[in-house]
Amino acid sequence: MPDAAACLELDAVDAGYGALHVLWSVSLRVAAGEVVSLIGPNGAGKTTVIKAILGLVPWRKGTIRFNGDRIDGRQPEEIVQRGIAVVPEGARVFPEMTVVDNLRMGALVPRARPREAATMGDVFTMFPRLAERKLQLARTLSGGERQMLAIGRALMACPELLLLDEPSLGLQPTLVRSIIEAIRGINERGLSVLLIEQNVHFSLPISHRAYVLEEGRVVMQDAGVALLENPHVRVSYLGV
Repeated sequence: MPDAAACLELDAVDAGYGALHVLWSVSLRVAAGEVVSLIGPNGAGKTTVIKAILGLVPWRKGTIRFNGDRIDGRQPEEIVQRGIAVVPEGARVFPEMTVVDNLRMGALVPRARPREAATMGDVFTMFPRLAERKLQLARTLSGGERQMLAIGRALMACPELLLLDEPSLGLQPTLVRSIIEAIRGINERGLSVLLIEQNVHFSLPISHRAYVLEEGRVVMQDAGVALLENPHVRVSYLGV
């Protein structure tokens, strides 16, 4: 039976690409209002977890539920309309569009249209740099600003669950702190977050819980801070 308090639940999910089997009986849970991190080495299948949630990779076995309803096997557009937004790896934005127009693209789902102006105001409050550059083309922004824009565009969809894939990738440490603080602020407003982030120094302290994925399998889970002290995590991901 699904957990009524869970925003997202994966139960024994298998997924892959063609003959390539990537995920093996993956189970994880994001409760409403939680930040949950998914950590693991490159190639472990972390991005495939996000793609499986969004219906972008063939799901083979198990169940995926969002707010109690099964979403496995549904079309990606239906899943997004239910209230899931993603910030993909690499701060992908529309380079030849302005900051404002990029944000408006995020509000195209029906649930977001009536609140577009108010949500854009919230995004500009959260990321003042975007407000300062709102008429600039996205290609003129710095890497950190593009990541802010990618997050802002996802928030424009008024989601209940935000999926973030390596938001600190390629950013300077000071910008990483800004992004992590933004994620903390997003969660404090009541939004649930599933965070894939290799920089465990930053991700685990803000995570209520975390899972470790290795070779397509969940090998451990615990509170975020507790995993920072776990000997396996310290050796494998902190080098100590």
